[in-house]
Amino acid sequence: MGEDRRLAAVVELAQGMAAAHTPRESWRAAAAGACRALDGSFAALSVWERELGRLRVLVNVGERAAGEEEFPDGETYPVHQFPEITEFLHERWAGGGEPNAWVETAEGPAAGSPGYCHQRVAALRRRRRGCCVVAPIVLHGRAWGELYVARPVGAPVFGRDDADFATVLASVVAAGIAQTERLEEARRLAFTDALTGLANRRAVDVRLDEAIERHRSEGVVVSLVVCDLNGLKRVNDTRGHAVGDRLLERFGSVLSLCGAMLPGALAARLGGDEFCLLAVGPPADEVVDAAVELCRRAAELELGEGVACGVASTEDPIGAVRSGRRLFRLADAAQYRAKALRADRPVVAGRDGPDDPVVRLADSPTPEMPAERRRFRGRRTGL
Repeated sequence: MGEDRRLAAVVELAQGMAAAHTPRESWRAAAAGACRALDGSFAALSVWERELGRLRVLVNVGERAAGEEEFPDGETYPVHQFPEITEFLHERWAGGGEPNAWVETAEGPAAGSPGYCHQRVAALRRRRRGCCVVAPIVLHGRAWGELYVARPVGAPVFGRDDADFATVLASVVAAGIAQTERLEEARRLAFTDALTGLANRRAVDVRLDEAIERHRSEGVVVSLVVCDLNGLKRVNDTRGHAVGDRLLERFGSVLSLCGAMLPGALAARLGGDEFCLLAVGPPADEVVDAAVELCRRAAELELGEGVACGVASTEDPIGAVRSGRRLFRLADAAQYRAKALRADRPVVAGRDGPDDPVVRLADSPTPEMPAERRRFRGRRTGL
């Protein structure tokens, strides 16, 4: 491949990774771009999970052999089977060298080889590939993983220039992965409450909008649990905000645990002492059971004075729910009533007969319970 084609291939790989919106898209773009750039038939991207002592395959692209999935769930290899990733590479880098790529063939070592690697050679033979080039990916000065590109039996064997080019491609991939990780961290922070590690109000907004769309189009049950942690102000005033923060963190853990009773539920801190659970799919009774458990566990916390908890579900007789705003207002009204009654169990919207006080309160706000007591971010939609 000429220099112009190689430069174009590098640019294409970088652009493909930059255009990715998720880590998976980025991994696929990296492997596919390197495969094309090196005229390979197959490529894989793997990460070195140091704490588990293994290489985990993130993506396989191209002509996959039997059992090779594009995004495998459990394709891992103990690193002791590939000593070059932990020994040869580390020693070379520590000595001031560069993390150069090397070539293996179905017959044994080739250009730039760190030595005969039985496992790789056996894998080439088993999958009917003639050769491969392996390029270490270095991120933040440490081995992150590897880029692997193979050719079929009968195709030209990778040479020294291919290994050198693979080293360049691996550095481009490393830069792309670093960018993806920064973006993912930014997204995580944008949708995460810093104190508790739960989702934040913005995350609830987005997920609730999506859930209501599914409810309207598919009839999926959407339920919302809104709760206020009682006694936080007293704890802050008498024992300090550090202790109050500890109470918030502990309740956040309890909320997360109870949310785990509902597959796929989102546990969130809305702000201050306000929390919620958003469940999409589980029946309303299961959501109420989780809320009952939440109240029980909150009452047992060493700090605080329990929790006031309200539940609203599209499965209950609360009328048509065409917006997340209305479901939130119903759950909020139920929570408001639970607080007024000093209830030690959740109040559920729509379960007190045709003239349910919670539904009436939510849909015809009084000065005691203003409609905008809490505002959801984003567009205003109809009821």
